[in-house]
Amino acid sequence: MPTSLPRCLALALAVGLGAAACAPVHSGDTYSRTQAGQEQRVAKGTILSLREVKLSGTQTGAGTVGGGVIGGAAGSTVGQGARANIAGAAAGAVLGAVLGTMAESKLTETAATEFTVQEDGAGMIAVVQANDQGLREGDRVAILRGSQVRIVRDTAPARSP
Repeated sequence: MPTSLPRCLALALAVGLGAAACAPVHSGDTYSRTQAGQEQRVAKGTILSLREVKLSGTQTGAGTVGGGVIGGAAGSTVGQGARANIAGAAAGAVLGAVLGTMAESKLTETAATEFTVQEDGAGMIAVVQANDQGLREGDRVAILRGSQVRIVRDTAPARSP
């Protein structure tokens, strides 16, 4: 088997996993196209605390398939004769699939922030999202409830009683 094939397959896997790693984290500033124009209920509150958390990586199957293909191709070059090549390909495919699955999960793991918010006149809630607005403890926020819950900096002027 030509040595350039495993390299091409490895490059294809790396590109696929790299694209998956760029998947957006739930954010206060980014909406999906399907969320545009949908009504959201708004409440106000104050951030009591925040902490950094990890969002687990994706399991799309790209890592499993890509790793299996690369492992099978690499394993087929091991040994002398057709039987050894077939056994090497099978073992390489299984090992590659396992390693590809683990790699996809690790490469697509992302950081986020867990916010604990005291709602005005209500209880507390926790929301996990990206802290793309640089929110801190004590900041006033608007809590937006639609297809997802998100918090954003409260920029509305204070109402007079």
